[in-house]
Amino acid sequence: IREGETLGLVGESGSGKTTLGRSILGLVPVASGQIIYDGRDITRARRRARRALAKEIQVVFQDPYSSLNPSLLVSDILSEPLRAAGIGGAESRRRVRELLDRVGMPADASERYPVEFSGGQRQRIAIARALALEPRLIICDEPVSALDLSTQARVLDLLIDIQERTGVTLLVISHDLSVIRAVCHRVAVMFKGEIVEQGSTSSVINHPTQMYTKKLLLAAPVTDPDEQRERREARRLLAETEAVA
Repeated sequence: IREGETLGLVGESGSGKTTLGRSILGLVPVASGQIIYDGRDITRARRRARRALAKEIQVVFQDPYSSLNPSLLVSDILSEPLRAAGIGGAESRRRVRELLDRVGMPADASERYPVEFSGGQRQRIAIARALALEPRLIICDEPVSALDLSTQARVLDLLIDIQERTGVTLLVISHDLSVIRAVCHRVAVMFKGEIVEQGSTSSVINHPTQMYTKKLLLAAPVTDPDEQRERREARRLLAETEAVA
């Protein structure tokens, strides 16, 4: 991943996208291969090294309803990573206000519980928490798949705005090509645990070279009846080509 870019990792369910993201975070063991971050091998980093990495690598999980502790006030949720980094008191309160403002939430949200907010608002709070320590990399694992379409668009706009204003690197994991198209500079296509194609988002989406990528693109849902017919025909021709090959 290039520093300061948004890279999309796309593939069907079970392709290994989330496992890869969790491996980078140290949440699952790595059976083979290496994870190199900023020139350092972090594949099997020990607990102390992982704590230090937490300041630089953060995550936004898929489900905003389960990723926030329902028994904590938003102020406590946002100040938790700050306390772990030795930041407290007035400085912590100032940062909490700043974080809420950055994600478009009112200041009084700090004294409320997650249950009082919609899914989109909860995801904004989760994004604010990820930003608390000013990380260099944020892994966004299906960040909008649990939200309705209009809320998805607002959260994606927020991610774009944050990336442009802060220069943070984003790894956006998604099965939804429309999400990848909306926010990512580059895209990597994953199939059975391997990257089978990667490049600029426009080149991969408009001029795919791998059969799997072509099938993935043609499987994306569309609402226009004419385009649906065109895609059915394209899938038929692709299947015939694959059978001959």
